Amino acid sequence: MAMFDSITAGESHGPGLVVTTSGMPAGVGVDVDFINSELARRQGGYGRGGRMGIEEDKIEVLTGVRRGVATGAPIVFLIRNKDSRLDDLKKTLPIYRPRPGHADLAGSVKWLTTDCRDTLERASARETASRVAAGALARCLLREFGIESFGFVRSIYSAGTDVQVGDANWREVRVARDASETYCPDAGVTLEQHRLIREAKLAKDTVGGVIECHVFGLPIGIGSSMDWRDKLDARLAYAVMGIQAIKGVELGLGFEATRRMGSGVHDPIRYDAAQRDSHTLGFTRDTNNAGGTEGGMTNGQPVVVRAAMKPISTILKGLPSVDLNTKEAQQSQYERSDICAVSAASVVLENVVAFEVARSLRVKFGGDSLTEVRAQVDAYMKYARMLPLDPPGASIA
Repeated sequence: MAMFDSITAGESHGPGLVVTTSGMPAGVGVDVDFINSELARRQGGYGRGGRMGIEEDKIEVLTGVRRGVATGAPIVFLIRNKDSRLDDLKKTLPIYRPRPGHADLAGSVKWLTTDCRDTLERASARETASRVAAGALARCLLREFGIESFGFVRSIYSAGTDVQVGDANWREVRVARDASETYCPDAGVTLEQHRLIREAKLAKDTVGGVIECHVFGLPIGIGSSMDWRDKLDARLAYAVMGIQAIKGVELGLGFEATRRMGSGVHDPIRYDAAQRDSHTLGFTRDTNNAGGTEGGMTNGQPVVVRAAMKPISTILKGLPSVDLNTKEAQQSQYERSDICAVSAASVVLENVVAFEVARSLRVKFGGDSLTEVRAQVDAYMKYARMLPLDPPGASIA
């Protein structure tokens, strides 16, 4: 079994983006329409720039899928760029005035050049289309086991919602999210976010916000406490911090936990025999302050991940910078960009989180085919419901 993993390639204004995913079990249906719908959602949201009016992101399946089903081989998707002018010297000029907050200066020094172009082409958030495609592919696997990922916008600048999301209502909340042009499941807050984004545009500025993702249906024990590299919460934090413009990640209460006593943080454990056959094995909690993980492993509650997105670095009015060739003071150079991409980032978060959950699921259960994975999951859940085993870890005929 190959490790479930993905790697992306491509530049913002190159011919296209490529994502290669390995370790998908044979027999999983690859829902191209669903993957394309997630790519379309990533392009939406109020505050996006002119680039989104040019591109129409869709995957072309190059390898690893036959008649709509994964073969077990690496799966390669191509997302073509319509705005592919990277080698057109008249349209894609060198950039010598780095933008504060972007990768321009650090990348130019790292690769020993004064032209920021090569750095920004790869550092661009255009790359997140690839990660959305990989995450949506991973969700094709997760759905085989009743596991669902749901993301939304919690706040933009000073306008936020206190909507509560759980197993019982997340589908209704998703309907409200999809009706919002900022992907916030609160109609009144959406109007205020729209106003703030509009004001930022008139001021030639940008705004950021907070995005949130919940994962439902995960069995207990995904991830590990035996090696820090296999802790699910650590994997999630690493992956989410890898999304462009993300500057903070929380699980569950996050930083709020530091402002409470332990008795107000940790989730009491109870047992309900009526829920024994569910993915929780009957273990219930009064709260989910831990965000669905304890000791790096899922505890049966929904996984809750929250991320802070800074305002876009490319600001129309510019910021103080220098010319890398002359070292003279200049305003930073402008590249076509968004006023607010928090909505798009919520889609990226939803799919990046799903990918990491799928990765940990593959580590736990293995198997080269969907049939094998199902058998492993069923056996694990059977044994877990039979606890206590004697001796611990014993096989059961």
